[in-house]
Amino acid sequence: MDMQFIQDNWMLASLAAVSGAMLIWSFIGSKISGIEEADTLKATRLFNDDALVLDVREDKEFAAGHIPKAKHIPLGQLSGRLKELDKFKGKPVLVTCRSGQRSARACGMLKKAGFETVYNQAGGIIAWERANLPVTK
Repeated sequence: MDMQFIQDNWMLASLAAVSGAMLIWSFIGSKISGIEEADTLKATRLFNDDALVLDVREDKEFAAGHIPKAKHIPLGQLSGRLKELDKFKGKPVLVTCRSGQRSARACGMLKKAGFETVYNQAGGIIAWERANLPVTK
């Protein structure tokens, strides 16, 4: 590649490098953290197999619609309420939020607290609703 092009377009080159790094991280990040992503098919299987569904959205978001039988603990309260979930440490836990960002942080907290099998719902409740899966209020 021509060095002059890179010098003239350093912002474009930086953007390409950062986006490439983010793409690579999306593939290896879950392998390093031990937290598996669950697409809607996997999430449905977990739901049907009676995994704990943990919704970490805020109260207003949860009230607007959530996965049936989901346990609701907002992310900001999770560290102080982990004891409520102790009986689920050996059971699969599917963590959901609006889009998958907050639930990823919650998954990290659960893994550190000793939960064995933790899944982050890829795409969150948005993906769940797009797949026409059941939502309750």
